[in-house]
Amino acid sequence: MKTWLNQSSTDDFVLLGIFSHSPTDLLLFSTVMVVFTVALCGNTLLIILIYIDPRLHTPMYFFLSQLSIMDLMLVCTNVPKMAINFLSGTKSISFVGCGLQIGLFVSLVGSEGLLLGLMAYDRYVAISLPLLYPILMSQRVCLQIIVGSWVFGIVDGLIQMVIVMTFPYCGLREVNHFFCEMLSVLKLACVDTSLFENVIFVCCAFMLFFPFSIIVASYARILVTVYCLSSTQARKKALTTCFSHLIAVSLFYGAAMFTYLRPIHYRVPNHDKVVSVFYTVFTPMLNPLIYSLRNREVMGALRKGLGSYRISIQH
Repeated sequence: MKTWLNQSSTDDFVLLGIFSHSPTDLLLFSTVMVVFTVALCGNTLLIILIYIDPRLHTPMYFFLSQLSIMDLMLVCTNVPKMAINFLSGTKSISFVGCGLQIGLFVSLVGSEGLLLGLMAYDRYVAISLPLLYPILMSQRVCLQIIVGSWVFGIVDGLIQMVIVMTFPYCGLREVNHFFCEMLSVLKLACVDTSLFENVIFVCCAFMLFFPFSIIVASYARILVTVYCLSSTQARKKALTTCFSHLIAVSLFYGAAMFTYLRPIHYRVPNHDKVVSVFYTVFTPMLNPLIYSLRNREVMGALRKGLGSYRISIQH
């Protein structure tokens, strides 16, 4: 940490960003800021509704509240700094700030990926083993799932942050990204980082495929259960409860796998920046919309909250 503080005073990084000041890019920047605002409001509202409405005090909504917290932190890790640099015309970020962005980003992506995987297990238990649900998804188990998800991501984030920021960096230190994305920063190192990049690839593959395997196994069992149901209405209801989660999983894992599981020689910086905007800004906005608009309990809680607010104003 002492080394970090010594370097931070003189060795800032330069974020080249993703937007110029052309009319088209100004429009795109405004769109991203609108999406950022919707993500903040949507996730905050979902957390409040889950907290205040007793009907939403179930394992599934407990997991959703944690997912919203992760999404809130994710959008706040990169977007505010990008907006400040764009509006002020500056592009610098301190050495310590760059390290913190790397650590937070890796931690949150890892935690959210595992949580999405374990949420699939929750759906499997609810549909395939409903009588055992109170036991298998007890309060203790739910807490273990949440703590395990956070610890899984934080440990990985800390390890990768410390290693990346201990490499010596030289030259102009221009990061070809709108935030301190780990692989983009490593390109500026004065030493050969190919071994560590291979280690990162293996770690990313594990962090993605481990929870993804949980998702595949859980939904395979769910499909078997649904196939055995005699009632068409029961099949439809079972599949509907999984639909929102499947959309969230597809968005998150599709973008993450495209970014981190491609061979290095196929990586194009501009493509990576666009995809990064998608799963660091757009996906956190879509998650609360996906889970709320298709969910009667959440919409009911929202109507109840708005009704109580109107009554309080009238009195």
